Amino acid sequence: MKITSIKQQQKRTDRYSIFIDGKYEFSLSETALLEHKLVSGQELSRDQVREFKRISADDKLYNQTLRYVAMRLRSRWEVEVYLKRKAASPTLIDQILNKLSNIGMLDDRKLAEAYVNDRQTLRPTSRRKIIAGLRQKRVAEDIISQVIGEEVQDDQAALLDVIRRKRQQTKYQDDIKLMQYLARQGFNYGDIKAALNTVD
Repeated sequence: MKITSIKQQQKRTDRYSIFIDGKYEFSLSETALLEHKLVSGQELSRDQVREFKRISADDKLYNQTLRYVAMRLRSRWEVEVYLKRKAASPTLIDQILNKLSNIGMLDDRKLAEAYVNDRQTLRPTSRRKIIAGLRQKRVAEDIISQVIGEEVQDDQAALLDVIRRKRQQTKYQDDIKLMQYLARQGFNYGDIKAALNTVD
C-alpha cells in the first residue's frame, strides 16, 4: 500500500489528507505529519494504515482540546470532563492532559490566579464566593489556599467597592435589591448592613 499523495486541506489548513493507492485514508495535523515523517511514495502495511487511522483520530481530538483550552483558561478537571464526554480512553486522556501541561496550556495555579484577579478587578465578589468558584472547577485546596492567601483583598474593601459601583445604577438605589445582589456575591448579612451604613 503506497502513499500516492499528501494534500493540505482547504477548510482546515492545519491538517493534511493522506491518500493511499489514490484513495483518501486519513488525515494528520502538520505536527503529527512531521513527527511520523510520512512522504509521498512511502510504502505502508495494512497494520500501519490501521495504526495511522487511530493516530489520526487521537490527533483530531488533541487539536479539538487545544482549541477548547485556547478559548479561555480551564482547570485540569474541566478538560478531563470534556475528554470523557468525547469518549476518549483513560490512556489518551492522560496523554492529552500531559501534553497540554507541558506546553503551558493547562496550569491550575495560573487558572486560579487569573480567576481571582478577574473577580477582584472586573467583578468584585466575596472571598467565600471566589473559593466556591475555584472548588467548582476542582482546583486543589493547596493551590486555592496559596492563591487566596496571596491575592485576595480584604472582603470589607471589596464589599465597599461593589456598593459604590452598584449605587450608580438606578435599580440598586433600592436597599433590598442591593442587599440581595450582595448576598448572591457571597457577602454575609452583617457585613452588608455595616458596609451600607458606612457608604450611605
